[in-house]
Amino acid sequence: MNRQILNAVADAGYTLPTPIQEKAIMPILSGQDIMGIAQTGTGKTAAFVLPILMKLKYAQGNDPRALIIAPTRELAMQIEENVKTFAKYTDLRTVVLYGGLGPKTQIAELKKGVDIIISTPGRFLDLYLEGNINTQNLKFLVMDEADKMMDMGFIGSIHRILEVVPRKRQNLLFSATMSELVHKISGDFLKHPTVIEVAEQATPAATVSQVLYKVPNLKTKLNLLQHLLKDTEDFTRLIVFCKTKTVADNIFHFLERRYGPDQVRVIHANKGQNTRINSINAFKEGEIRILVATDVASRGLDVSNVSHVINFDVPIIIEDYVHRIGRTGRALQS
Repeated sequence: MNRQILNAVADAGYTLPTPIQEKAIMPILSGQDIMGIAQTGTGKTAAFVLPILMKLKYAQGNDPRALIIAPTRELAMQIEENVKTFAKYTDLRTVVLYGGLGPKTQIAELKKGVDIIISTPGRFLDLYLEGNINTQNLKFLVMDEADKMMDMGFIGSIHRILEVVPRKRQNLLFSATMSELVHKISGDFLKHPTVIEVAEQATPAATVSQVLYKVPNLKTKLNLLQHLLKDTEDFTRLIVFCKTKTVADNIFHFLERRYGPDQVRVIHANKGQNTRINSINAFKEGEIRILVATDVASRGLDVSNVSHVINFDVPIIIEDYVHRIGRTGRALQS
């Protein structure tokens, strides 16, 4: 890697590559299409961001040369944070696009010139169809969390995106699982890909220890949750996952009454974008101890030193369990 990238990697505190980085970076640098099967929290974002930054090198023209598609705004924002971390000694320009906010600011950023776009599928298509994005110089197309995109019904949007990008490009697909739909989209998306699998599909990271409590009813669940949270030395920073927005709100109010509003926040699809961003940032900065969330936050929420993930409900989609518990044990921490 060039000196600018290496300095940024060193500043971020990284010294050795994770297995997915070790296996993916060189094939990407050599121009191969990649299908990466990797658990969340394995460093897969850096596995594609670093070689893309290396190959783009410096700002050039006004139109994007790399497009990274992510299923949720939270994941898109997290990828943007990673790109900015590793590109800080370059002049490469990044814009993140997602719904929930008016497009004017995002359009203004695009008009300044951009090298890398990170976007949710719907917002990218909206701005492209309105004539705000020119894809003719696109060299890289990345699909991250492909399994989540299929679960969320984005297969039609992905096919429309494939219709508006150049045929000659390098394609990278990353997924925690290889479902039938992911396999289908990979056939449309990738050309003779190198397949990199660093763990069995849909398996939790080895750095995460798991404990099962058999509880008969809601009241017992609440009592057990309250009992566990009394251990402030062990349960230092935790996420409580719930299956529905209603349950998440109820758990939030239950915990808020016991620990106060300065210790707990809740995020789900009914919360405004700014509220969700502020809650996630407060959790990242250690300002709050407990984050209650639905599965909207189970992917793309990258927070160091999360001590525990509590599954108050079993997730509706089996693979979401892996993504939920992947919020702890990240980057080889146990």
